[in-house]
Amino acid sequence: MSQTTKRALAASLKNLLLQKPLPKITINDIAEDCGISRMTFYYHFKDIYDLVEWTCAEDAARALEGKKTYDTWQEGFLNIFHAVHANKPLIMNVYRSVSRERIEQYLNPLIHSLILGVVEEKSAEMAVSMTDQQFIASFYEYAFIGIMLEWIGNGMKEEPAAIVERTNSVVRGNILRALESFRTDRPLHMEAND
Repeated sequence: MSQTTKRALAASLKNLLLQKPLPKITINDIAEDCGISRMTFYYHFKDIYDLVEWTCAEDAARALEGKKTYDTWQEGFLNIFHAVHANKPLIMNVYRSVSRERIEQYLNPLIHSLILGVVEEKSAEMAVSMTDQQFIASFYEYAFIGIMLEWIGNGMKEEPAAIVERTNSVVRGNILRALESFRTDRPLHMEAND
């Protein structure tokens, strides 16, 4: 029941964002649109931004489902673009009225989850420390988030598939090369070629 109520609150927020900007929406507005009491809202969320964050995370988790492997990360990244675009009124309101940093906070765990899934898969049979895996994932995470923030800042006009294809051209093979360079069990012939 709790998830159903949360989803209903998210739907009400999205509905209200089609009518007015985020700073003008109150908890009373959301509760009324949803047909619940203010106290029910507070049972699930501490404030509107908590609801925004949950909504973004929920939509993105669905977008990434099963798309966090080396062979499917492009589809996962494209799905994040589509999830962001599907929530354009929400994302643009947060971007304009709160801050770019707030959008980055929402994107961070999604992109990190996508990239870390790829890094963990490719390093499964290598001796690469978790610290180094996290470093590689963070490096790519910030690049991917930067690309998405620029796209959002430009009004989401560019076709996401073209952005993902260009990103793939830059990234293709580089995560594997990065993992190889962090291996602690590198074969001797590899070290001699460095």
